[in-house]
Parts: sequence; C-alpha cells; structure tokens
Amino acid sequence: MIVNCTGLRTGRQRSGILPIIALLMLSMATGCSQSNRNQGTTSEQSPQAQEAVSTPRLQSGKTKIVTTFLPIYLFTKAVAGNVADVEILVPPGTEVHEYQATPENVKAIATANVLVKNGLGLEVFLENTVKNAQNPKLTEIDASKGIKPLNEISPVVKTTQEEKDQEHTQGNPHVWLDPILAKQQVTNIRDGLIAADPANKATYEANAAAYVKELESLNSEFQQTLQKTPSCTFITFHDAFPYLAKRYNLKQVAVVQIPEDQLSPTDVQNAVNAVKKYKVKALFSEPGVDNKLLVSLSKDLKLTLRPLDSLETGETDPQHYFQAMKANLQTLETACK
Repeated sequence: MIVNCTGLRTGRQRSGILPIIALLMLSMATGCSQSNRNQGTTSEQSPQAQEAVSTPRLQSGKTKIVTTFLPIYLFTKAVAGNVADVEILVPPGTEVHEYQATPENVKAIATANVLVKNGLGLEVFLENTVKNAQNPKLTEIDASKGIKPLNEISPVVKTTQEEKDQEHTQGNPHVWLDPILAKQQVTNIRDGLIAADPANKATYEANAAAYVKELESLNSEFQQTLQKTPSCTFITFHDAFPYLAKRYNLKQVAVVQIPEDQLSPTDVQNAVNAVKKYKVKALFSEPGVDNKLLVSLSKDLKLTLRPLDSLETGETDPQHYFQAMKANLQTLETACK
C-alpha cells in the first residue's frame, strides 16, 4: 500500500504556500517567521552572527565572510573552518523568502571580503543591500552556480480565489535539501573562497573534502533506506522538498496553497477536502512549533503527526545539517511504510 507523506511548513508567513495546519493556527497568532522577525536573533544564533557588525575585517587579520541564511552558513563554516571569520545575515528561524535587510546587515556587508548566497532568486533582499553597502572589493559567491533548478513539478491546489501566488522566478531554490546538490554547493563555496583567499587554499580544500565525504555517506544512507518504500507520495504546503523527492524517487503529488490571513470556514473545508482528495496518511510539521492544534487535528483525521525539517532554523554547528537530515530520513522511513 502506498502511503502519502504530507510535508508541512508551520509558522511560515509566505504569500500563498502555507501548511494547512499552520494556517489553522494563524488565528492563535502562531508564526515563527513573524515572531522571529520582530524579536530579532534567536538563542540559536552563532557568536559570529552576533558580532557581525562590530568586527572590522582587519582586526583579526582573517578573511571576513558573510553568509545569507542557515544552510549556506553551515556549508561555508564547514569549508572555512578557523581560517576565516564567518557570519550570518538572516537569524536562524527568520523567514528568508521575505526578509527585510537591517542597517546591521548593510554594515556587515560593507566590511566583508566575501558574501556567500544560495542564489536561485531566494535572497531577494540582497541586491539593494549590497548596493547600499558600497563595498567595491566584495567578492560574491553563488553557491548554486551550475545547478539546474526545478520549476513546478506538481499541481497547485488553491483553497481560495483570492490567493496570491508565491513564485520562484528562477526555479525552486531549496537545493540544499538534496545531499548531492549540497555537495555541489560546498564545492562552489570552496572554489570561491580559494579565489578570494588563495593563501588558505589547502585548508579550504581539505575541509571541503571532509564535508563532501560526509554528504556522500548521507546520500548512500538515504538511498538504501528509501529504496524500501518506492513511489512514496506526499503533499506539501511549503514547496521545499522537490529536490529531495526527485533524488530518492518520492512523489510530490500536489502543493496546497492556503491564505496566510485568517481562514474562513470555506477555506478550512477546501483545505481539508484537498487533503482527503489525495488520501493523505501522514502529517509533517515543523520542528520546534507548538503543535497542540496540529495534534488535535491529526487525531480527528486519524493521521500521525511527524516533524520534517527544511533546515532554515536550527543550530549553527556545521554538523547540524547531518543531524537534521538523518532525522528527516527517519521520519520519511516511518511515514512511507
């Protein structure tokens, strides 16, 4: 029996694509992206990020690198090790898709040697921020260089006619959730850092090689585990997992778009009907979100609630990538049985 695995993104204030259950909680004022945006840096933010605006690049004598958001920070920090200062612009847990740059971000870029971004149109805030920083010596590294992006790969189900679409004009940007594409991102970062800081070439090469080896091992683990559950189908409410699905023969059957404002009874019914249409058997929520209402609804629908992580929040240790992805693998294995 094919089991449908439903990917949910809770607490996401995006135009259009929101987890069905998270939207049911919007009237209760949940939404990690908005709260984090208001509160600023989370407790998980790295010391490097906290001192991003106050450390002149010449003070330590090291190359100063600024990265956009958590996955890119993890990859860059892994490659740079201790020979460069690595900072993060978007605090972990803060919405990157609609992030508004701060004066501190401008100052950080103005004093940086290197800027590393995911690319594929994800960091919309960067263009004007870089212009305002007026740093002619800044080297920019596009971690997704050479990666062919996926566009819409499954039907889009709208629950309201007033829905505003969230479009990825350069294709889906969530390439870091595929370990093989993550390898390419790490390689791109390595090459960019060597070009910007050739004195530390040997360190960048050695660090990148070690991290790539771990990514290859992770890929093998995903392949061996998920080949036991072929053609596992799922619905997502945050279009973050098409690369992961394509790599391991999972099937995303639909992206359900739900308004980010208060839900009307009709919206709720449309969303429930969409889930029932695809006979969803598993429910995925974002780690760290208050899931009381999610648990209640999952019981009503006789679905099991499990976490699936898009890696946009979490710890700033480069090993966090592997910890979170292995947790995702366990979740997929259980849900797809």
